[in-house]
Amino acid sequence: MKSRQLLLAVAGMMFAAIATTAPVETASAQSQTTASDVAPKVRSREVPAKYQRRSVRFTTNEAPGTIIVDTNNKFLYYVDGKNRATRYGIGVGREGFGWSGEVKVGRKAEWPTWTPPAEMRAREARRGIKLPVVMPGGKDNPLGARALYLYKGGRDTIFRIHGTNQPWSIGLNLSSGCIRMMNKDVEHLYARAPVGTKVVVIGPGSKPGDVAFKDRGIDIFRTIFGG
Repeated sequence: MKSRQLLLAVAGMMFAAIATTAPVETASAQSQTTASDVAPKVRSREVPAKYQRRSVRFTTNEAPGTIIVDTNNKFLYYVDGKNRATRYGIGVGREGFGWSGEVKVGRKAEWPTWTPPAEMRAREARRGIKLPVVMPGGKDNPLGARALYLYKGGRDTIFRIHGTNQPWSIGLNLSSGCIRMMNKDVEHLYARAPVGTKVVVIGPGSKPGDVAFKDRGIDIFRTIFGG
């Protein structure tokens, strides 16, 4: 009996070690919710108008070029300048997978590769769905058109800001912590946010550090005329 317990303990330690050193794309894939997990009515929903990209009047103590993620309200803000920001609709982590903190964009990828973990492939196989071992970037890839990989202290956090081939998921809590955007929006953000960009994620009931912000509504002038 003791020998069996010892073997189980060693196996658990080995699994934990493998999980913490998983390749970037493999770890990222754990944030994906397959369409089969969601009711057909949800999969056919239109993205609500409030989650469309907007220029907003925005006050914050963060510098221009900062990304602020409000997971409670499902918005991502890119601070354009004093009292100005671009607001994007997002999909965020499901219950139990919310998080908060200050991170940075550690690297970026266009049409990133998706490597579903073995546990996901096995789970979907039991449903009669065969997932690929590796899926090259493309329109059917769950990571969408772009990915911004979030790092803390120079190390990959396993969380990403990425596109999605499930636009109906914007505005919902479905991922395991990654931040989803519509492909057109993640492409827009990707072009503006270089490696090194500060990202402040505000999770359920928390505000990390001294960050402060207020969305004061649509900037009508900029929305109509741009700039």
